[in-house]
Amino acid sequence: MIVADATSSNPGQVHPVILCGGSGSRLWPLSRADFPKQLLPIADEVSMLQATAQRISFPEFASPLVIAGENHRFAVRDQLREVSAGPASIILEPEGRNTAAALGLAAHALSRSDPGALMLVLPSDHLIRDVPAFREAVRRAVLAAGEGWLVTFGLAALAPETGYGYIEAGEALEAAPGVSRVARFLEKPDRATAERLCADGRHHWNGGIFVMRADTYVEELERLAPEIAAACSQAMAEPETDGDFLRPGSAFLQAPPISVDYAIFEKTERAAVVRDVEMGWSDVGSWAAVWEVGAKDTAGNVVQGDVLAEDCHDCLFRSESGQLIAGVGLRDLAVISTRGALLVTPRNRAQDVKEIVARLEEQGSDLHLSQARVSRPWGTYETTDLGERYQTKRIVVKPGSKLSLQLHHHRSEHWIVVRGTARVTVGDRIVLLHENQSTFIPAGERHRLENPGKIPLELIEVQCGSYLGEDDIVRFQDDYGRQA
Repeated sequence: MIVADATSSNPGQVHPVILCGGSGSRLWPLSRADFPKQLLPIADEVSMLQATAQRISFPEFASPLVIAGENHRFAVRDQLREVSAGPASIILEPEGRNTAAALGLAAHALSRSDPGALMLVLPSDHLIRDVPAFREAVRRAVLAAGEGWLVTFGLAALAPETGYGYIEAGEALEAAPGVSRVARFLEKPDRATAERLCADGRHHWNGGIFVMRADTYVEELERLAPEIAAACSQAMAEPETDGDFLRPGSAFLQAPPISVDYAIFEKTERAAVVRDVEMGWSDVGSWAAVWEVGAKDTAGNVVQGDVLAEDCHDCLFRSESGQLIAGVGLRDLAVISTRGALLVTPRNRAQDVKEIVARLEEQGSDLHLSQARVSRPWGTYETTDLGERYQTKRIVVKPGSKLSLQLHHHRSEHWIVVRGTARVTVGDRIVLLHENQSTFIPAGERHRLENPGKIPLELIEVQCGSYLGEDDIVRFQDDYGRQA
């Protein structure tokens, strides 16, 4: 079973558990629910998930166990494969239930064959610049976790941040240098309190990184959060396996949605903290944070994409739409351009972007859900024009991939190949199309698109009809288990 594969490792290896849920609403309009920030290259050339996987690509770490949502499963799998970090397993939550339950699934998966397996819990959307310092912090945490402690990372509080929770370190542990008992956890403080906490030397930022034995976590979950423990145990009793994916049973939905901090760490007597971890960490939780960690020009601007900035200082400019951003005389702004949405905000108001997302949701807009470019297991499509009774898309199919055998009741389609080779099924006919060739698919006709080549297939699709919604589809065969 895939659960057994999830624990295959060399003795002494640490098992990374990567939490890959969340919608990343504070980085709208680039991050959206269907393709959130962990799947995007926010601070590096690779996505934040890929960067997380790369920093654990060392012999002391086993292949990662990933917790993700059903909607992101193929993107998560493909991104990890792109950086040669194939996961041991991807556990698909039927619905998000916060971190306490997610870790319950991981602990049960690992403890099946190795109850004492050490879990390193990592958010998939954090930035860590100093990997050697990160590995040293893990080494210290492992010493304490092996003695039965639930260990969190206490990040050096370098500034009086009001957006982070804090951890107060207590008595030092003799068996684990640099690790202390947790005296208490503090919620996000006001400015005056944050300044006091930073100055006293005992308080650290809570970064949401943990090391613990799988069986220790299960024990504490059963003792402190029995509803979550029961839901996770039942859900993992007979999980459904599907290649790289593992689907827990529906009992998981009975788990209350509570964070591991509230459910376990603030109640347990086994909480410990690695003190003063300095590893170039950021949760990249707002556009202001993206500016903080970005490479700045001589005027303090962070620029990405097609941008002209004249007499602008300390701004973040990011163009993802292909359109030019031109700024004149601007100070301390974030300007983010994507196809279909433009955000302009003072950097010190960047945390309030989530209010825009909430309003879009209230209005029934889908601009908080998806980008113009949509990822699918076979590649991507992007709407380039939309009008009454017509729509045009740019479609890219990965080498060796194919779309489902399908039909549409209300629209016909014209396909024009602009790069690569397409194998096209239309009814009983199969043809090969090359660059600058095209075909027509009438409404109601079964059809399929495949890329038999070794380079991406790119084509332009023109849809015409009375209804152009994505739900006008009937699938007959699908390599990815989709029904509609």
